[in-house]
Amino acid sequence: MTYGARHVAIIMDGNGRWAAERGESRVVGHRAGVEALRRVVRAAPSLGVEYLSVYAFSTENWKRPPEEVAALMDLLVEYLRSEIDELDREGVRLRFLGEHSALPEACRREMASASARTAGNQGLVLAIAVNYGGRDEIVRAVRRIVDERQDPQAVDEEAFTRCLDTEGMPDPDLVIRPSGEQRLSNFLLWQSAYAEIYSTPVYWPDFDGLRLKEALEEFHRRERRFGGIG
Repeated sequence: MTYGARHVAIIMDGNGRWAAERGESRVVGHRAGVEALRRVVRAAPSLGVEYLSVYAFSTENWKRPPEEVAALMDLLVEYLRSEIDELDREGVRLRFLGEHSALPEACRREMASASARTAGNQGLVLAIAVNYGGRDEIVRAVRRIVDERQDPQAVDEEAFTRCLDTEGMPDPDLVIRPSGEQRLSNFLLWQSAYAEIYSTPVYWPDFDGLRLKEALEEFHRRERRFGGIG
């Protein structure tokens, strides 16, 4: 069964708290979070999800301890190297959102390689947000419009959307926030204007295909409204 949500966005939150409750380091929590991502990517297509966007590293995450930041970067490289064969075999197309010039060279290299290798795939689009912030994305879009000297009178919502990192992708239907928090945390701010938001107390490392199905079932039960208030 499918549930009408073509694009699902997930704020992968709760890794640190999951680890702390087990007396483990935050890095252990992040590694468990990678396993959760594997499970969700495998489950998503059978549930009718065509686009899956995940928040991996925000522009604010640079404020974390240097050793944690380094571990997160290493995990990204490790994930791409270990999963690329299966992702490619399953027809997954990888995209990366965010501003990437500040990332370590190894990350940029693996991201470019994964994007190129899967560019022609026709299955699930997996968009990984790395060094991403919604406000930063909007500012970069404005700069692009200015740099291209576009006619201000011709800049409408459609034109602006083409300048975002998610160009060519539909807006999210559903934003999932594990760990009990109920905010977007600067993730896909423009794109999520009419998205349904689903919050669950489950920490991200405990997320799996069944949890995704539960979120989609809740989405399916809701009556979506695309206008203003009322």
